[in-house]
Amino acid sequence: MTREEARRRIEELRALIRRYDYAYYVLDEPEVSDAEYDALFNELKALEAQFPDLITPDSPTQRVGGAPAEGFRKVRHRVPMLSLDNAFSDEELADFERRIIELAPDIPRPVEYSAEPKMDGLAISLRYEAGRLVEASTRGDGEVGEDVTRNAMTVRAIPLRLMTDTPPAVLEVRGEVFMTHAAFEALNRQQMERGEKPFANPRNAAAGSLRQLDPKVTAERQLSFYAYGWGEADDQVLADTYTDTMARLRQWGVPVNPLLEVVHGVEGMRDYFERMSARRARLAYDIDGVVFKVNSLQWQERLGYTSRAPRWAIARKFPAQEAWTLLEDVIVQVGRTGALTPVAKLKPVRVGGVTVSSATLHNFEEVARKDIRIGDTVIVRRAGDVIPEVVGPVLSKRPPDARPVVPPEKCPVCGSDVIREPGKAVLRCSGGLFCPAQRQRALEHFVSRKAMDIRGLGPKLIARLLEKGWVEHPDDLYHLTCEQLASLEGMGEKSARNLIDAIEASKNTTLPRFLFALGIPEVGEVTAENLAAHFGSLETIMQADAAALEAVPDIGEVVADNIVTFFRQPLNRKVIRGLLEAGVHWPEPVRAEAVADSPFAGRTVVLTGTLHSMTRGEAKARLTALGAHVTNSVSRRTDFVIVGESPGSKARKAEQLGVTMLDERQFLEMLDGSTP
Repeated sequence: MTREEARRRIEELRALIRRYDYAYYVLDEPEVSDAEYDALFNELKALEAQFPDLITPDSPTQRVGGAPAEGFRKVRHRVPMLSLDNAFSDEELADFERRIIELAPDIPRPVEYSAEPKMDGLAISLRYEAGRLVEASTRGDGEVGEDVTRNAMTVRAIPLRLMTDTPPAVLEVRGEVFMTHAAFEALNRQQMERGEKPFANPRNAAAGSLRQLDPKVTAERQLSFYAYGWGEADDQVLADTYTDTMARLRQWGVPVNPLLEVVHGVEGMRDYFERMSARRARLAYDIDGVVFKVNSLQWQERLGYTSRAPRWAIARKFPAQEAWTLLEDVIVQVGRTGALTPVAKLKPVRVGGVTVSSATLHNFEEVARKDIRIGDTVIVRRAGDVIPEVVGPVLSKRPPDARPVVPPEKCPVCGSDVIREPGKAVLRCSGGLFCPAQRQRALEHFVSRKAMDIRGLGPKLIARLLEKGWVEHPDDLYHLTCEQLASLEGMGEKSARNLIDAIEASKNTTLPRFLFALGIPEVGEVTAENLAAHFGSLETIMQADAAALEAVPDIGEVVADNIVTFFRQPLNRKVIRGLLEAGVHWPEPVRAEAVADSPFAGRTVVLTGTLHSMTRGEAKARLTALGAHVTNSVSRRTDFVIVGESPGSKARKAEQLGVTMLDERQFLEMLDGSTP
């Protein structure tokens, strides 16, 4: 390719990329896929690398580059970046219009205003000369800001060149750099993965990202931008109204909030504010209010300015979503699953329009990571209808006697041991059969089909039995009477008798079903079957230590510790005794003797896919009779994986680990060679 051909193609690529950026960031209507966009961008980079003299400062490839700066130089704004007066009530909004009418009695009524969300980010001024971005600066004190040009050029939503063939000689676009919720969450995940402190909120994240000395860091942060006005500008920029001028900027490739609209009078402002309040929690970004401006630029000029703010604009603020208050104590709540959650007890404070006296701390790992202590002044956040949360402490206000939050070793509800599963943040109560906080869920699991299979006893009826105080633990079910149940509204004598019969029938069960019904953490059906087959009796299992349990197929350190801890709790043992005394029983498991000539004797086997000659259950029974250990998961300890039709991920894992795989024909041949 000649230099002239390269120049033409480079210009063509730059025009396409600017067009696609405009469609994506301004119109919110992408025209090409990410892959197509990346292909064009990479082609442009390659051509510019081949012909570096054709690189221009406004090329899309120049958004990231250069060494980190040592600091930010100061920039004096040609037109000051003023603040806005605030209104916190409808009355103050009405006072705003009253002052306008007093200053300009002949202004047309109802007064026409522009209305747009007030972005919660960092204010910035973008200076374009002959259509090219030449300078970007922060607001600073309104008179002097900091030069962040190189960083602003990394923000994909900010155009490096205006999309017009007749650009103004000078245009200063004023707007807000912000971070969406999705970008904020992604950034904080990265921070935590790197062992670095997460940002408190999207506003701080956006401000910190734009003020990075290394523009490459800014480029990684997925910042966004919306314009909300202008500073110095040629006459050709301005239309008759604010909204028409913003529409012109939008045509030139400058992103403008699509929620910008025209409203009329105080009622129009109130209606817009209420609509944005209702919509606020569903937006992809944070806003802290709405901004109303007299729409006519002629009337704006006549109304003028005070020393700090325009008389023709006002910000109607939402109630603060963050506040500082004292963390007086931390209590621990136990959920239906036994999970322990620390909850902050706060000195009451108004947040988001409501009084907050408690807030979630999520889990104890989060408390330690944020270094939250009792006695701290903390930042409390409430967004929309979300439960208030403690963002973190204000370290500058920490008193000398602030106390660390210590995770409990015993359940605060029932006194059972607290367990923590390796690799998980949640602490859990081990008193599953007895803990009052877990009663509903423990009973629902106990009566379920694969456990004790008590038909007709669903969640609603369990809730009524708990409410009546007739049942607290699973053994209480076996002391219910037909008369009691028949007295329940809508129950009836026949339904009551059917339920009593189902409860009575459940007494005749199996040891694996009984073990599964106890709800021991991580003990599912297969593990329960392996326990029963290995130990043969409940008493032996209850007395087994961790080492003995780990000898059972599919049981590792975590599950073994869960089993030991569960049976160590006196209250769990008390409920088990109650169940046995109530008549729950099972035949002693037949411990399979390995068939000497069976290739499956003592081997660990996994089944996957559909078998045509027998069901999975039948295959499992035959394998167990031959002395095999049938498990649900594939590991390096697995000897055979029997693969039927439409196998799942187990077959892929077996192949990766080099485990022997048998198709149905091979499996049947090996079975035929064995004599149970």
